[in-house]
Amino acid sequence: MSAHVEIIGQGQPLVMIHGWGLHSGVWQPLVKQLSKQYMLYLVDLPGHGNSRPIEPYHLHALADEIAQVIPGVSDVLGWSLGGLVAQRIALNQPDRIRRLVLVSSTPCFVTKVGWDAGINPTDFEAFADNVNRDYKATMLQFLTLQCMQSKDRRATIKQLRQSFETRPTPTQSTLGRALNVLLDSDLRAEVANIRKPTLLIHGDRDTLTPVQAANWLMQHLPQGFLRVMAGAAHAPFLSHTEQFIDALTQFLEPNV
Repeated sequence: MSAHVEIIGQGQPLVMIHGWGLHSGVWQPLVKQLSKQYMLYLVDLPGHGNSRPIEPYHLHALADEIAQVIPGVSDVLGWSLGGLVAQRIALNQPDRIRRLVLVSSTPCFVTKVGWDAGINPTDFEAFADNVNRDYKATMLQFLTLQCMQSKDRRATIKQLRQSFETRPTPTQSTLGRALNVLLDSDLRAEVANIRKPTLLIHGDRDTLTPVQAANWLMQHLPQGFLRVMAGAAHAPFLSHTEQFIDALTQFLEPNV
């Protein structure tokens, strides 16, 4: 097993999977409050943070690696790329998942014939080029933009900056391979087979995974629940933290 995991708190296990190019430190603004109610399993995707790279590097392999750190039957939350990984786990190993939370995620990140709820692949590649030139500056700029609507914007950004200093930078090879996972994956034909209660949390200003993708998922998931956050972009857990935690805890209540 190559996936690094940090376990914090007590209660029902909640596995949290971050997005492309980042690491589990991105969850720090939520940890203090969530760890009072849940035993958090903060996972670094392979090749990110403190996790070693893997070979081969594709969506099935990522899902298999993360599934190994899931304790028993757990709630699993995935953001962006992490949501794609969470969907694959739910499809491949449904017995490991109690409830699923997909944050700013989608079954297909890029536009295709018959699918306009994505973005142009060249936009992804341009962003990747910027990350390769200056990883920390580009990722922090991206996260700072996501925090613009946050009540505690300065404190949140400071916390994120500090978390960046605690983890190794992904290699260009890892960033490229993870980008290819985003570019190549398309789970639209399989989504109806995810038969776990699934909460979709999405910002109405998300330009990386447009809210139309969440609407599509809502229509095709057998047990889907959608929460759209007005004014939020791609990281609603940073910009609308209180609303995000409220939506999450209501959904994960044991008696729901």
